Amino acid sequence: MTHTKLPKYVLWPISKLYEFGVTCRNRLFDWGILKQEEFNVPIVVIGNIAVGGTGKTPHTEYIIKELQSRYNIAILSRGYKRKTKGFVIATKDSTPNQIGDEPYQMYSKFNGSIPVAVCENRRVGIAKLLDINKDINLILLDDAFQHRYVKPSVAILLTEYSRPLFEDEMLPLGNLREPIVALNRADMVVVTKCPENIKPMETRIFNNKLKAFPYQHLSFSKFNYGQLVPLFPHEVSSIPYLDWLNNDDVILAVCGIGNPQPFIKKVRSYSARVKISTYPDHYEFNDSDLEFIRKRFLSIEAKNKYIITTEKDAVRLINNPNLPKEIKPHIFYLPVEVEFLNTGSDSNFINTLIELINKHQKI
Repeated sequence: MTHTKLPKYVLWPISKLYEFGVTCRNRLFDWGILKQEEFNVPIVVIGNIAVGGTGKTPHTEYIIKELQSRYNIAILSRGYKRKTKGFVIATKDSTPNQIGDEPYQMYSKFNGSIPVAVCENRRVGIAKLLDINKDINLILLDDAFQHRYVKPSVAILLTEYSRPLFEDEMLPLGNLREPIVALNRADMVVVTKCPENIKPMETRIFNNKLKAFPYQHLSFSKFNYGQLVPLFPHEVSSIPYLDWLNNDDVILAVCGIGNPQPFIKKVRSYSARVKISTYPDHYEFNDSDLEFIRKRFLSIEAKNKYIITTEKDAVRLINNPNLPKEIKPHIFYLPVEVEFLNTGSDSNFINTLIELINKHQKI
């Protein structure tokens, strides 16, 4: 993510100027000069202060699954890289170009049972959602930690275990959107993508380095990958199980996400040979990209060969009208779910979140 093409002595002053600007903006909110708007329903913000994939969408989906029987939830996102402007609510006819790939993924995953909307102005978006559906009593703001014009009821900050905030620097020298002091605004901190065998001592060391305050609830989570899902089920005769693959099989891993390393590591953990094609986050595959993938896949000499991608990339590929027909039966995606670990200062993430939401409702 860092701009390594430029020397550090060039990036350092730019980084300091950027930090100064962000700090001034935050101070204006802290002092009440820039106003925050509060709403009658609880607003839960899920975000980060580092660019790149910390796992916001899987964690948002986890919260929805755990809370949808208790609350009438709605999701509001900016809809990054969508081709539309203003407020748009998802329908069965929506496309990733209209609402963005991540909102489309969440709307599809819950079969339209959860209202999903996008709007650059979160205040306008919240007001419109509440006007459309009076029954909404909890709104999740996806990737809105920096959108301070809305005062959250609960702010959840994600930081990745392998790329911790305390080892990073401000853009463009590093990946931080805000100085690490912005961590103080979080009510809950989740350390994501933890190793399978993380030890209690390692979580204590991480916590000490993070320097979270006592009022902040710290949790640790990991990704669990499921079995392969065909992108075009009607064109597939059988679904391969990755555990059955051997050294004669070949996987072409295709992904355009913020941090592809956990996905690539998972694919490499299987016995098959792996070839990789990576693209930038939220990447919109054009005709030349698809033709390159097609040629690369068809050039692979193997009895069993597969294209494996992420859930987010699957959303863009399945909606691409120019996806080559020859490779459709061979494309599968690897679904991912979040699991919270029984460690850290808060070993029950959902119960703590409910307590904080209820506490806000009583104020």
